Amino acid sequence: MEGRELPPEGQPVIRTIAMPADTNPAGDIFGGWLMSQMDLAAGNLAARAARGRAATVAVDGMRFHLPVKVGDEVSLFATLTRRGRTSMHIHVTAWRRSRHEEVSQKVTCATFAFVALDGEGRPREVPR
Repeated sequence: MEGRELPPEGQPVIRTIAMPADTNPAGDIFGGWLMSQMDLAAGNLAARAARGRAATVAVDGMRFHLPVKVGDEVSLFATLTRRGRTSMHIHVTAWRRSRHEEVSQKVTCATFAFVALDGEGRPREVPR
């Protein structure tokens, strides 16, 4: 872990356990699985901020700093960083913790862009 960075204060949006079905042939957790968990966390916050349906429209570049192993607890923290007329940017950080240790390590982070949608799937204003 670079430096001694600590997980954000407060509760994660999602906390889950990495399972064997989510691994690549080397036994590490697929990056795509982790990205989907991050999208779920961002989508949860986007739906609350939009007070309704919201869709992912973009994700900034991701760099994986550490692998996630089977059995690791994965905690996802999300923060609304920008609110536009119809869009929102949500920054998500992913942390891993071995089930036998107390220390958490930052795995990756990314910013997800969402658009609030109406009942027909068209962009609508994000409530203030």
